[in-house]
Amino acid sequence: MIDLKKFQVWFITGTQDLYGEETLKQVAVHAQEVAEALNKEGKISVSVVYKPIVKTPDQIFETLQQANVDKDCIGVITWMHTFSPAKMWIRGLNILQKPLLHLHTQFNRDIPWSTIDMDFMNLNQSAHGDREFGFMVSRMRKDRKVVVGHWQDAEVIGQIDTWARAAAGWNDWQGAKFARFGDNMRYVAVTDGDKVEAEMKFGFSVNTYGIGDLVAIINNVSDEAVKALVAEYEATYTMADDLKTGGVRHASVYDAAKIEIGLRKFLVDGNFKGFSDTFEDLHGMIQLPGIAAQRLMEDGYGFAGEGDWKTAALVRACKVMGAGLAGGNAFMEDYTYHFDPSNSMVLGSHMLEIDSSLAKGKASLEVHPLGIGGKADPARLVFNVAGGNALNASLIDMGNRFRLLVNEVEAVEVENDLPNLPVARVLWKPLPDMKTGCAAWIYAGGAHHTVYSQNLTTEHLLDFANIAGLEYINIGADTKINQFRNELHWNEVFYK
Repeated sequence: MIDLKKFQVWFITGTQDLYGEETLKQVAVHAQEVAEALNKEGKISVSVVYKPIVKTPDQIFETLQQANVDKDCIGVITWMHTFSPAKMWIRGLNILQKPLLHLHTQFNRDIPWSTIDMDFMNLNQSAHGDREFGFMVSRMRKDRKVVVGHWQDAEVIGQIDTWARAAAGWNDWQGAKFARFGDNMRYVAVTDGDKVEAEMKFGFSVNTYGIGDLVAIINNVSDEAVKALVAEYEATYTMADDLKTGGVRHASVYDAAKIEIGLRKFLVDGNFKGFSDTFEDLHGMIQLPGIAAQRLMEDGYGFAGEGDWKTAALVRACKVMGAGLAGGNAFMEDYTYHFDPSNSMVLGSHMLEIDSSLAKGKASLEVHPLGIGGKADPARLVFNVAGGNALNASLIDMGNRFRLLVNEVEAVEVENDLPNLPVARVLWKPLPDMKTGCAAWIYAGGAHHTVYSQNLTTEHLLDFANIAGLEYINIGADTKINQFRNELHWNEVFYK
């Protein structure tokens, strides 16, 4: 599982030599207290590490240079306790490669009305020290997140954690490997894209592997390993008797377990963080991986069907960002619509591979014909997804840039029986309404594949987009089509 506590964000406090030794000692004590309090804060998912206060251009440069090369450091939090002349920060900011959060706070929450004097004013100068620093970051056109408020405030702590989770997702992409079994599904446009540009911009690589390489591993899986995994299936999921060991249809479950073991070994041995496949390229495989993809996603791997490597990578990033939060992040597809004027909804599903971390209650392991791909009946987990606030996110290659499109949705309980639809499924209402949400999605070029998230917010995805240099487009409760289309037009000018 994904442990975010192993990641560090460095807490760096700016000041200068002007104020004398005693003041600088107080600055260091305060900075360490703030950093240690944030580190102990249970609502911040990563480790916050205090770094010695910086007073000179050389100290700043050396600290930020160390942040760049430290494998555990995923980002930097800066705070100007006193006035810190910002020309001191130019060299350091020029070479900083890690995400930056500017915490605009001060050590004391309240003004000590009866005792405040110039010594206090000289020590607690964040109100204009941070403005000086903020000017330089803006002047250098460096992206960052600015969080304003007292460091003990719950909202401030929440914003820091949101950014830290986004930074963890970005860090996880650096050097990540995604396997593509087979190529893109034939003639499909949106699932394809520029893998070279993606590696240059995002740091992860996507390479294609022959399905025969995977089949060779699957064929070497031992009978003992398959039986052990089948026993786990039987203990974990609801299963019909004829699918269990000794049942007349057990062979389908046995074959599915064998595929899962072989696929997992391929991914582990190759140090991959995700994969895609396509039902058009299954030579040598008995059935399309269904339960295998579902369970691997639940364990943190990124996945998307039909060769869609961009969504597979985004699923993985969302898995990292959402680690430890209630709810799941999963590969999803807008499959069909319910156009009742008084209750319009989208039915989200896929042929087989919706992540079982979304399941409401105990999932059912079932085997049914697929009707596509020409292979044996695949095993898959069937379940409904609970209602509640959620979002759909799509990573799109627009040719001259990548776009992250996010639609806030309201999932609703599946109240009707679906006896002839043996797949995982979720119903949702796009915000602000069905017609506006769907039209905006299409105007923005959104894909039919998405990441469906129950535990991330638009703030997580916006922070991630800013760190990654992505164009970010949001469809939410306040979206108006004319304004939305104008935003798309203005962005075309900006990105050209």
